[in-house]
Amino acid sequence: MVVVFVLGALLALTAVVAANWYVWRRLFRDTTAGPGRPRRAGALLIAGGWALAVAALVAERAGAPFWLQRTLAWPGFLWLALSIYLLLALLAGEAVRPALRRLTARRSGAVRTGNGISPGEGDAISPDEGDAPSVEESVGEPATAHVASPAPLTTTTTGAPAVSAALTSAPAPASVLSPTRRLFISRVLAAAAATAAVGTVGYGTYGVLRGPGVKRVTVPLGKLPRAADGFRIAVVSDIHLGPILGRGFAQKVVDTVNATQPDLIAVVGDLVDGSVKDLGPAAAPLAQLRARHGAYFVTGNHEYFSGARQWVEEVRRLGLHPLENARTELPGFDLAGVNDVQGESQGQGPDFDRALGDRDPLRACVLLAHQPVQIHEAVRHGVDLQLSGHTHGGQLWPGSLLAAAANPTVAGLERYGDTQLYVSRGAGAWGPPTRVGAPSDITVIQLASRQA
Repeated sequence: MVVVFVLGALLALTAVVAANWYVWRRLFRDTTAGPGRPRRAGALLIAGGWALAVAALVAERAGAPFWLQRTLAWPGFLWLALSIYLLLALLAGEAVRPALRRLTARRSGAVRTGNGISPGEGDAISPDEGDAPSVEESVGEPATAHVASPAPLTTTTTGAPAVSAALTSAPAPASVLSPTRRLFISRVLAAAAATAAVGTVGYGTYGVLRGPGVKRVTVPLGKLPRAADGFRIAVVSDIHLGPILGRGFAQKVVDTVNATQPDLIAVVGDLVDGSVKDLGPAAAPLAQLRARHGAYFVTGNHEYFSGARQWVEEVRRLGLHPLENARTELPGFDLAGVNDVQGESQGQGPDFDRALGDRDPLRACVLLAHQPVQIHEAVRHGVDLQLSGHTHGGQLWPGSLLAAAANPTVAGLERYGDTQLYVSRGAGAWGPPTRVGAPSDITVIQLASRQA
């Protein structure tokens, strides 16, 4: 097992190094005429960005002083997001690079022909793709390789030598007048990739910081009595208060939830990334949550990295009701909650029998469980609806593909036998405060009775 882990780590490290070398090559080596400060600066930028990203991750998990976490988090995590989209944008540019080379070669040929200059005159053309050689490739070539042979000298009546008209009218070498076509194309594609990556990350970060939107989903339950028809549950997951998202963000979430005027609030895990000591003030706005039947909380995997026992007590102090493998009866249905599977490492894992074992099977049951993978136990215990988070909807596209490989449902409502599963994309973000293709949300679930 250790050997497999080491090999996997080495493969991952190799892939990261190769990807960063490719980014450096396309952004800095291919856009410059030769070795110099721009290339060295590019190497330092990429290496420094990754050093900050790794330091930010280590500082958060190691419980470093909170001021240090905050100092490292912004540049480190944003670089992580930016590097992903720089790589994707540059790879997309490879698809258009050959077409741009052919286009510029044809246009250059047309200009030469229109000026009465035969192809090859005044410009060196690469035999395989019609591109002028780069400056590096031209080093060492004799200058006369690009200049027409001089005509014989003639002597004027005064005895002064004169140059023939053929020499004086010859065009200057293209490599002297402007960058080569290959260098020009590399610069255009690099600039386009950098612009696309910065724009994508910037817009995705703005989307997170402005706060989550509201989704409304109606879920019919066969066992729900007519009296409970229209019952509304505000589902909030993955707020991820931490070194980046703090008290101001928590206040936005609370205000958005309260504005929906729900009957019940369900906070389904990953509330924080840090200790109560560091993040207690950031979580304080949760005391303002208001719902007719109260606010309930279950742990997520990140609570077990942050001191789950202390956070359970803190949210209880703030007025939320923790459901630790427990159940409560509400008008029309049972509400149950189980601990996250990460709690197993601390002897606090999920216990479905304790939460659901002795309930009345004729009553509808709604289960709060952080991870979608817990749906299989929910089906076995006859749960009608499970509410989850955890996936972030992938957060950074194409992360949704990875999330789909690890979770039965990435986002939205799906049915598993007689049990329905709803997965929220979450209100916040982990790592980079950025979302691309997976906007944050708070979902209002409206229960519908089939008896109505």
